[in-house]
Amino acid sequence: MKVAPVLTALKSRSNVAQTLIHTGQHYDVNMSDVFFQQLGLPPSDLNLAVGSGTHAVQTAEIMMRFEPIVLERKPDLVLVYGDVNSTVATSLVCAKLGVRVGHVEAGLRSFDRTMPEELNRLVTDQLADLLFTPSADGDENLRREGIPDEKIFLVGNVMIDSLVRLLPLARKSPSQTNGKESLPERYALVTLHRPSNVDDLAMLKGILESLLDVNRDLAVVFPAHPRTRKRIAAFGLNAGQLRLLDPLPYIEFLGLQSRATVVITDSGGIQEETTYLGVPCLTMRENTERPITVSLGTNVLVGRDPDKLRMELSRVLSGNAKKGTVPPLWDGHAGERIAEIVSGSI
Repeated sequence: MKVAPVLTALKSRSNVAQTLIHTGQHYDVNMSDVFFQQLGLPPSDLNLAVGSGTHAVQTAEIMMRFEPIVLERKPDLVLVYGDVNSTVATSLVCAKLGVRVGHVEAGLRSFDRTMPEELNRLVTDQLADLLFTPSADGDENLRREGIPDEKIFLVGNVMIDSLVRLLPLARKSPSQTNGKESLPERYALVTLHRPSNVDDLAMLKGILESLLDVNRDLAVVFPAHPRTRKRIAAFGLNAGQLRLLDPLPYIEFLGLQSRATVVITDSGGIQEETTYLGVPCLTMRENTERPITVSLGTNVLVGRDPDKLRMELSRVLSGNAKKGTVPPLWDGHAGERIAEIVSGSI
């Protein structure tokens, strides 16, 4: 969702030739291949096929497989996206080889170093030469960390570019859970995947119990991340009457999200999408690297407190959900602004 707008915008630049590399960190068909198809991305030029592994193993594998490509192709600039292991691994390789790095979605901070993604963000932003931020708080964070102004570019949110382009199609997608069963008019859409929520038996059990409570008043639709589904099975937990689904393709998920009464999540990107869509979002985390979704948007942090979840859900059901606004530059043109800067820098 982040690559597609930039890749498309750079195609029109006569002085830019692109190579698209898929590290293979996300390798599930429903979480990778179908996204390429729906977003109109061409097949990747190269796939490192690193697969799963611990943070150390995955990061090291990406570095080892990526370095020969950089040495062979000698790029002028490597664009990295987000905050995953692929982001920091490829940035480290480039920095050590003297190749410039552009970080799309720079400057986001949760200020929680127990999150692996936070460490990836901190390291990547110290190594990057061009830092493309989605919101003004990102600029402030980078300046506080000593990044000079000439490296920082407030461009808006590339995730919203993809959403704006595909939302009309998403709204036409059937309101169904499995291609057959129609959803009720009102439902809660749930996504959970963070280790702090799903890797601990007591925590995951408590969350499922809270969702079963929710399900008494509002149908719960739960496309389960492979990690989450494995943990539910391994712990022998009961998902009861929850509508537990396989991961959904981007367009189908966006359609469900746009029609949801409320979204309950621990995902960063979904906090942004719900803010743009004006859909209430209850985030099951104690902090967020996207505070603008709380200060301006529809997002409310409920942590892992079932009482707070129930209280905020009650507000939604009574028609008193938090109202939000769309942050500046979340207008569907962030990719074009990035392309303009990249084209002028090489």
